[in-house]
Amino acid sequence: MNKIDISALITRARGYFNISPFLIPQAEAEQTIREGVSFRGTNLLVLIVAIFIASLGLNTNSTAVIIGAMLISPLMGPIIGIGLAVGIHDFDLMKRSFRNLLTATLFSVATSCIYFIISPVNEGHSELLARTSPTIYDVFIGFFGGAAGILAIGSKAKGNVIPGVAIATALMPPLCTVGYGLATLQAHYFIGALYLFFINSVFIALATTVGVRLMNYAYRDFSNPARARRVRNTVYTIAIVTMIPAVYLTYNMIVTNTYNNNCNRFVESEFQFPATQVLNYRTDNINGQRTLTVTLMGQSLPQDSLLAMMDGKLAAYHLNNTRLRIIQGNTIGTDDLKTTSSAMLRDIYSVTQATITAQQHTIDSLRQLVSRTVSLDTMAPAITPELRVVFPQISNIAIAHTVECDITKDRTDTLTVALVGYSNHMTVAERDRLEAYLRARLSLPKLRIIPISKP
Repeated sequence: MNKIDISALITRARGYFNISPFLIPQAEAEQTIREGVSFRGTNLLVLIVAIFIASLGLNTNSTAVIIGAMLISPLMGPIIGIGLAVGIHDFDLMKRSFRNLLTATLFSVATSCIYFIISPVNEGHSELLARTSPTIYDVFIGFFGGAAGILAIGSKAKGNVIPGVAIATALMPPLCTVGYGLATLQAHYFIGALYLFFINSVFIALATTVGVRLMNYAYRDFSNPARARRVRNTVYTIAIVTMIPAVYLTYNMIVTNTYNNNCNRFVESEFQFPATQVLNYRTDNINGQRTLTVTLMGQSLPQDSLLAMMDGKLAAYHLNNTRLRIIQGNTIGTDDLKTTSSAMLRDIYSVTQATITAQQHTIDSLRQLVSRTVSLDTMAPAITPELRVVFPQISNIAIAHTVECDITKDRTDTLTVALVGYSNHMTVAERDRLEAYLRARLSLPKLRIIPISKP
């Protein structure tokens, strides 16, 4: 019973993934791909216009313009043509696709190079920089983008897959960045972007080859199976070799991200001081020596003791081979000031304002304490002439502010006391009148009279 249920479940699952009823005939799909392979006439002009648009988008750092250029670009045509040719053993189509892809690449790079030579703005923006360090994720994007593309071409329902694939695989921006690197003679732009374009092209073509085999497209040439096998092996070898640098770059990226996260945890957890704050921190890797530089603002701390204490905590955050450098407000040099950005200056201003505010609160509290102390010191001499007339029984008086502790209720409270010496006996009523007088005269709601001598 269980075997029958499992078998039925597997059959039903296969039904969901059966694409045969949704495919157009092979001849129709091939015709669509073959028409997009050629780069002559309007196709070539559209490519040049798209390159100009993408270059403008990269130059102005406009994502919307770059997306528009990717949507109108015909670059995917020869790449999918190569994948189809490998999958169905059509070697004439393969040669034509390679030739047209090379033509499109050269025209694209030349167009973007000319643009960036004449462009008055030659600064590399984030959209350019993002296309100079490809990783294994770009391999996956290219492969799955190509898979979606061939499925859309071979399917009856096209939908919005092709425009989405054009945006996801991003063939135009890398070529524009190659032209930028060539125009400005910056090798890291040229090599990084060219490698990204190569990744996208190889894995879109590979996904197309796998796709046409899964869709059971018929072979065109059965006469030379050995040649077909060599071509397939070459394609797979190129794909594997193409992945190796991407895997290495991905590994470096993960290591760098992990290191930066460890540095962030170290700074946030350990650099907690009452009157000193972290302004910023940065990491450097020069000739294999990693350095973490932390800039502090506020009250200066003992430099040697602080450095020794923090060095001992680096191992707990997996920062064993990191040299720690601490810069305090009075040790910032010229080189550090040159690297201070406007954002850092705003941070300095915010930290300084917070420090000044905290110090002002402390000053105000101390002023109130001093004022209250001075006021108490001058109260007794101020009322002495009046006491001689109103209460001649008093021989001396002292007024002080203290803290009273209620032992039974474990509670404390502030209290003003009047230490009174008498030359003549005072009745209870006279003492109550004296207490009321002192409270009213000195504006003290809480006052207690303590006799210090008796007649």
